[in-house]
Amino acid sequence: MPPAPKDVRPPSPLAKPLFAITLGLLVVSGIRPFDGPTWWLEIGPMLFLIPVLVATYRRFPLTSLACVLLSIHAMILMVGGHWTYAKVPVGDWARDTFHLSRNPYDKLGHFAQGFIPAILLRELLLRTSPLRPGGWLFSLTAGFCLGISAVYELIEWLAAVSFGSGAEAFLGTQGDEWDTQSDMLFALIGAIVAQVVLRRLHDRQLATRT
Repeated sequence: MPPAPKDVRPPSPLAKPLFAITLGLLVVSGIRPFDGPTWWLEIGPMLFLIPVLVATYRRFPLTSLACVLLSIHAMILMVGGHWTYAKVPVGDWARDTFHLSRNPYDKLGHFAQGFIPAILLRELLLRTSPLRPGGWLFSLTAGFCLGISAVYELIEWLAAVSFGSGAEAFLGTQGDEWDTQSDMLFALIGAIVAQVVLRRLHDRQLATRT
């Protein structure tokens, strides 16, 4: 079998500016956060992903759509880390304005936890596996995102066991006994919505290598 053709996609022109903006905002978010340990826990995924993206910037450059979404996800994490998810001001405004029972910012975060990785995973699978757009790709991507959410909930459980009440800001349950289940549901919904709404744009960028 002949080797797979090399992906000669050029890096997205948005990659460097978005990376610089994200790093700048990361520094700002770390200035006097509401709870220091929670800030470190919330930005932890960024500290893992940034070196990977830098190392693969030229060998496996991502589409512009993936770059934009990753930056948005980073911003959501930084805002949640700075104030803690239960105390983000815009979430308090939404709670008071729409008469909600809780600050909904954490649900935005978990929706993004499915929505944004779905496009990244979709891109990885389409570029490195025999999968093509269709039911299998859709289902595997959604299931993988649900798995990521489940792993994150296990990390929260481990933090609760390890730190007790000191992990309350990181957990952000706001008194909801079904918070874990609803978090995973929001991530699954996000993964499904991303694939329905963005798949055509994503396919175009993959085809034109932008």
